[in-house]
Amino acid sequence: MSERERERERESPKQALFDSIESERERLKTVARDIWERPEVALRETESSERLQSVLREEGFEIETGVGGIETAFVARYGDEDPVVGTMGEFDALPGMSQRATAERDPVDPGGPGHGCGHNLFGVGSLGGALAVARAIDRGDLSGSVVFFGTPAEEAGGGKVYMVRDGAFDDVDAIVSWHPGWYNAPSKGSCLANDAFDFTFVGETSHAAAAPESGRSALDAVQLMNTGVEYMREHVSDAVRIHYVVRNGGTAANVVPGEASVEYLVRAPERDEVERVSEWVRDVAEAAAKMTRTEVEATKTAGMYGVLPNHTIADAIRANMERAEFPLDDDQRAFAGELRETLGDVEGALGELPESEREAAREAAMFTRPIDAPDEDETGSYSTDSGDVSWNVPLGRFTAATWPVGTPAHSWQAVAAGKEVGTAGMEFAAKTIAATLADLIADDELRRRARAEFEEQSASHEYESPLPDGADPYELVSR
Repeated sequence: MSERERERERESPKQALFDSIESERERLKTVARDIWERPEVALRETESSERLQSVLREEGFEIETGVGGIETAFVARYGDEDPVVGTMGEFDALPGMSQRATAERDPVDPGGPGHGCGHNLFGVGSLGGALAVARAIDRGDLSGSVVFFGTPAEEAGGGKVYMVRDGAFDDVDAIVSWHPGWYNAPSKGSCLANDAFDFTFVGETSHAAAAPESGRSALDAVQLMNTGVEYMREHVSDAVRIHYVVRNGGTAANVVPGEASVEYLVRAPERDEVERVSEWVRDVAEAAAKMTRTEVEATKTAGMYGVLPNHTIADAIRANMERAEFPLDDDQRAFAGELRETLGDVEGALGELPESEREAAREAAMFTRPIDAPDEDETGSYSTDSGDVSWNVPLGRFTAATWPVGTPAHSWQAVAAGKEVGTAGMEFAAKTIAATLADLIADDELRRRARAEFEEQSASHEYESPLPDGADPYELVSR
């Protein structure tokens, strides 16, 4: 047998995976549109979660719901043999991001939610990959198991962190996941770990003019805390990020506020540094309370690790991107061009790409050619609950082009693209996931190398859940 014949023999199972996904194209598009048209915010994604579950149930997956104490979180499994591989799907929308599928700002429901981060595509793209692998197992092309993790509340509190705490990922050998974006590339970078807090100060109300001496202003405490944190910034590393927003500052100017609250988010590249800075922020809160003769309650509402990249799986993803067709049709390309025009100058966004790729992207409405990881050995200034998964199981991640070139996440253009344009990138993601999961099932050496890299990288820090003891996502997110 010639080398070309051997290559064709190796590729034929993957073509069967791709054919399976293409045969489901309209079904997957329908599910993605259904979720887009009924956007649900974190922890309230009941219809979106059930829509995904219903497809998996029809295909013979065994489903466990309520994982991690979250009603909309689920684990769907096909097969009962080793090795076990998995993929993850998000499906929560963003508040205030309602938008029609038009090239002008036009909310469906002003102030309502919308899929500004493309999670309607995220969940369904991963679903398509899992279904294709399940069918390959059923045909006898693969011997193993595939798991789909339905992971809610990424945008608020991090549902995956609760699922990790619940042991949902403990028996999985490797995971492949993705996220919508505007280019196709594996990820070899990390991101910032974080902690989130709610600080509530309680003082004494009084008439602000007639009896100010009888009052103790909780708002003064919030303002002093914020000032103290501002003075901290000179003395933390450049990569640290500290954000805050006043959630409650009182009710009337002539009443000394008896209660006020502020929400804080602390980010840093390393988990240990997040914890050190968070402790300092808590000290500042206590000092502000003492200065104003108020009391303060500090509640940790969330915590995440940064991503532990796995180059071994990323390289497998990159190879499979070359094999997967990107099925963008003329109507999708035309609408992408209209949306691209609304973005104006995208030169800043093009800086994310290697210099050799920028000219081609600059001239395109959709940049569909796969590229090498642009974030290798870099730490992005974002956070994701996928980080906690990556500290418990080898995780490969990638971005697929579902939006026009330069589109920022959490924009109305991202919402508008998510109904029709984005389904091409969603299918591409499904093919890439299916092919890479198939490699991980079939190739013992690939799994061994991915595990060895994971163990070497994670040896620097023993994973401990960043969640507060007894944390309930519904209590903390509602604060």
